[in-house]
Amino acid sequence: MADYQAPLRDMRFVLNEVFDVSKLWAQLPGLAEVVDAETAAAILEEAGKVTAGSIAPLNRSGDEEGCSWTDGAVKTPTGFPEAYNTYAEGGWVGVGGSPEFGGMGMPKVIGAQVEEMVNSANLSFGLYPMLTAGACLSVLNHASEELKNQYLPNMYAGVWAGSMCLTEPHAGTDLGIIRTKAEPQANGSYKITGTKIFITGGEHDLTENIIHLVLAKLPDAPAGPKGISLFLVPKVMVNADGSLGAKNTLGCGSIEHKMGIKGSATCVMNFDGAEGYLIGEVNKGLNAMFTMMNYERLGVGIQGLALGERSYQSAVEYARDRIQSRAPTGPVAKEKAADPIIVHPDVRRMLLTMKALNEGGRAFSSYVAMQLDTAKYSEDKDVAKRAEELVALLTPVAKAFLTDMGLETTVHGQQIFGGHGFIREWGQEQLIRDCRITQIYEGTNGIQSLDLMGRKIVGSGGSFYKHFADEIKAFIASADASLAEFTQPLQAAVANLDDLTAWVLEQAKQNPNEIGAASVEYLQVFGYTAYAYMWALMARASLGKEAEDAFYQSKLGTARFFFARLLPRTQSLSASVKAGSESLYLLDAAQF
Repeated sequence: MADYQAPLRDMRFVLNEVFDVSKLWAQLPGLAEVVDAETAAAILEEAGKVTAGSIAPLNRSGDEEGCSWTDGAVKTPTGFPEAYNTYAEGGWVGVGGSPEFGGMGMPKVIGAQVEEMVNSANLSFGLYPMLTAGACLSVLNHASEELKNQYLPNMYAGVWAGSMCLTEPHAGTDLGIIRTKAEPQANGSYKITGTKIFITGGEHDLTENIIHLVLAKLPDAPAGPKGISLFLVPKVMVNADGSLGAKNTLGCGSIEHKMGIKGSATCVMNFDGAEGYLIGEVNKGLNAMFTMMNYERLGVGIQGLALGERSYQSAVEYARDRIQSRAPTGPVAKEKAADPIIVHPDVRRMLLTMKALNEGGRAFSSYVAMQLDTAKYSEDKDVAKRAEELVALLTPVAKAFLTDMGLETTVHGQQIFGGHGFIREWGQEQLIRDCRITQIYEGTNGIQSLDLMGRKIVGSGGSFYKHFADEIKAFIASADASLAEFTQPLQAAVANLDDLTAWVLEQAKQNPNEIGAASVEYLQVFGYTAYAYMWALMARASLGKEAEDAFYQSKLGTARFFFARLLPRTQSLSASVKAGSESLYLLDAAQF
């Protein structure tokens, strides 16, 4: 397995040359004072060092050892606590946190690059600070000033961790049927009782306290999702002076034995009348949860990208070194018994597919992160509203498409290794196992597709989609003729997506099954079209520079591969969408 190296050159290219993020930051008062191009470059450089030097070396050993559970206590793999201390002391847990409470205050588009690095280095490790950052976001936006002052500084500092306790044994995505109870107390607190499952970082030995955000229902709450409230429940009680007190009445009943991410503790959490504090308003818990959901779902998408990047780095190194057979056109390495396998067309197909999907995904995730920053910081209400609607539209695409492509990419990486890819010590099989969960948690990719199709396309009458399509069309209209080889297929792809969108909107009026029947393939078409836009933008930033710098030559070659070999996938996917829902209902349940 190749040593991980952060792709800093490509990150700088995306941020500075494709999107010119400094120009965006200058227009957003909340960011103009805290970040510029030099600051961002220094942060990414340092993040690259800490992830490659302290965290990546623990990836395989953490997978081999895993977490262990004994009498309610969870031990993380050897080296994790020390690496976590290093990461926390560098301020990385609070990289996107509010400066008022000790965070760095960096925009999401910078945080997204840091997330990619830490997840490429070691996804199991990266989940701990990710869940803390998500919990902090909900506390920051919805909790009382007292709770924010009491908890956020230590959470941003990495002294305390956070978890999100949502799912229950009988309730997966359908949170409206949760049973965890919250009983009001005379002092304004609540007694929380119930069991939560699949809780990432619910218990571990990395920090002295863990702050759980728990969804629960009051005794008189309305039925369904409108009766859910959100509570802050500390593992260890916090005294008025900030010191730690007695342990709360909660515990970890067990940890899951999983296919991957074995260094991440996935816990069953039992709350036995634990003391908790309301976040936000009663029965408005889902509002508080969804504040962080767009960030978390983009973060999961970035996990898929991150694993694809790690797989690619190893696959390229292996393909350059491994000799086997001769090139179809004759010997290349004449002094050797065979040629490096990178000469073979099929190996090149796989490597280029990995490269195109990784680099397209990095640009797309950065684009979505920029919309999050615009929505959060813009003082122009119309600009902020447009960005919010784009975030709503693109978040399910980012989560599902990036992780679907992440799995495809890691499988290609394993395939390039041949039989060695199936052997644990080469590392590729771990990346596949780790990547598989990204398609499942934070809402399965089928649910993401249904969200895109049902809520964001049909639910908005196509208005959210129009923002994105109109932006692409404006780019095509303004593009120089030298970009025609990229803008012409992009124009055809957008026209196809326009047609599919209109078709589903019309069909849904007659048959509600058409929404679900079309959703997965529609999201895939959307994803490839979005990547085509990203690749056209990257081609524009590279044209004219390729003669002087091989980096830009590589960009243009990869862009041409994407348009020639990957974008045409939309044709068969579109045909599946238009096949309709009828064939899905030809069998009775007993006939399956």
